[in-house]
Amino acid sequence: MGDLHHLEAPNATHVTHNTVVTSGAMDGWEILQKHTAPSALHNSGARYDAPKCDEGTRVEVTRELMEWIEDRDGPQQLLCMTGAAGSGKSALQQSIAELCAGDNILGAAYFISAADRSRNTASTIVPTIAYQLGSNHPILQRAVSAAVERDPLIFCRSLKTQMDALVVRPFENLRRSNEYDISTFPYTILMDGLNECQGELSATMDPGHVNLRRNAEDRQAELLAAIKNSLLNNDLPFRIFIASRPEWAIHTALGTGGSLHELAYHIQLSDQYDATEDMRRYLQRRFQDIGIRIGQPDWFTEGEIETLVQAGSGQFVYVATVFKYVSERRASPTNMLKTVLNWTPGQATRPFEALDILYTNILSNAKEAYEAVDAHSGRDFLLLFRVFCLNVRRNLSSLGETYAPDLLSAVLNLESNALEILTLDLRSLVYLKEDVLGTMVLIEYHKSLISDFMDEPSRAKDLFVPGSRVDTHLTKCCMQTIVESPEVNSLPDSWEDMSFPEQCLIMAIRELDYLKFAVAIDDEIVDFTHKGGWHKIDMVLLKPSGVSLVFLGDWDQTFCWIGYFDLTADDLKKRRPEAGAIMSKYIDKWKPLFEEKEREREDSDSDAESTSSGSDDEFSDSDVD
Repeated sequence: MGDLHHLEAPNATHVTHNTVVTSGAMDGWEILQKHTAPSALHNSGARYDAPKCDEGTRVEVTRELMEWIEDRDGPQQLLCMTGAAGSGKSALQQSIAELCAGDNILGAAYFISAADRSRNTASTIVPTIAYQLGSNHPILQRAVSAAVERDPLIFCRSLKTQMDALVVRPFENLRRSNEYDISTFPYTILMDGLNECQGELSATMDPGHVNLRRNAEDRQAELLAAIKNSLLNNDLPFRIFIASRPEWAIHTALGTGGSLHELAYHIQLSDQYDATEDMRRYLQRRFQDIGIRIGQPDWFTEGEIETLVQAGSGQFVYVATVFKYVSERRASPTNMLKTVLNWTPGQATRPFEALDILYTNILSNAKEAYEAVDAHSGRDFLLLFRVFCLNVRRNLSSLGETYAPDLLSAVLNLESNALEILTLDLRSLVYLKEDVLGTMVLIEYHKSLISDFMDEPSRAKDLFVPGSRVDTHLTKCCMQTIVESPEVNSLPDSWEDMSFPEQCLIMAIRELDYLKFAVAIDDEIVDFTHKGGWHKIDMVLLKPSGVSLVFLGDWDQTFCWIGYFDLTADDLKKRRPEAGAIMSKYIDKWKPLFEEKEREREDSDSDAESTSSGSDDEFSDSDVD
């Protein structure tokens, strides 16, 4: 799904559609692979150059972690490492994964990332772990494959059911075979970023909805319960290492009276290990490298490093960001270092104060430089950057996709390389990376920038951009795109065959439902109505492939879209009755069209179910998207 150039579907090498497979064309192992998240592996291409501990740093905690892993007779099978944002948990996990892989004891690893839709929910965790474990032995692989063939719907069952069917019972089968020395099996299972595991977004949930957090917490708790009840309560030889921020699910489970309180070995990274010396060593080594590059080995002082280390308050993300800022190749590192030191608070009075000051100054300087350009007059740098950030986090598209920057830029009425220009002075915070589809993707060096700093008014302060401003701007841009688009005489059957202007129009129609969050746009809706905007949408939806292209077959999303418009029209009638009535007229016209498509889908599902029940052993590629 998606054009190779204009609609990016990053890491689209897995599928999480819960559909019945109905043909013998695929065996269970092939089906399993379609439900995995390759980008979550410790050595995946998507995580190329993932952060890990510098040589000679985090030695003590690394030693403790590896000693626990290698002590297979130890009383606890589960180790949980918790720590604050930026304390180096993911770097430690990556280093441990590489050490275990080198020792041939890494059974499976899963790096959760809130910013990557292919690995930010629990739906792919168990299949991905089962795939990695099964890859270690043909008997285990056959057992996992058979489990999938017995129950093709296993991927939509509870996490415990999945864990029992895809990991526990296949492993017990391997052990019973007596054809393999089980003591030689790679036994370490690593999981990083539990707190980033989100709840699956249902069609009735809005991005940013208050229930999303609870949904995510419930899913994290379910995952911990599945690990306890399936992996720990059965006689399995695994050593399981989970890293997470100390948020609700793991904090509750590890606390007094919690389900894992007596079962887990708990390392509180921020409290038990002082990272100051490692941060000092990190900066010294990095600054020495800069000195070699510029031919000035004495360009910094030990006192300056000490000032930065103390300001970091144990947060590795701070010194890492300082290094990236100072090492900007277009500027003098000496001058950049002086700038950072001038930003450094004399005495930090709250957590992340120095990091927040650093983020604030970098963003403020970038904003000033961008808005000073005549061609950018009237633009709001922070608002535009926020839109692109939301797109990266898979929250912009109502269908969960990430739009390619040139397509989003066109709808925002910006130049095609707008994202490159916006991030020109943010290279210490974010970078652009070409994905497998050849599309440039915005990547933040650390999730503390977007997810923590920019999302929190108390931290971002004057730089905070409310979600309602983003929603309102998007709505206005979508309206403008629709109105200015030429009327379509016909539409191709697929997104790939559409012209770029057609793709812009389809995107604008799809995302126009952001008007449900927009504020003070009555005048814009009235103007959109008078300029024939609803008629333009009507012309698209009435084309043979119109509805399918707009909603990509997601009929639940279709009804949400029309429902939001219906509520908006009813509300608009109270203030601008003429425009509200015209809007309602079109909505009433579209409802039967959507209902007809829904009936067609139900009939198709019914036929597929009949085919499946008539031939249990046959599976079809076409039913696993």
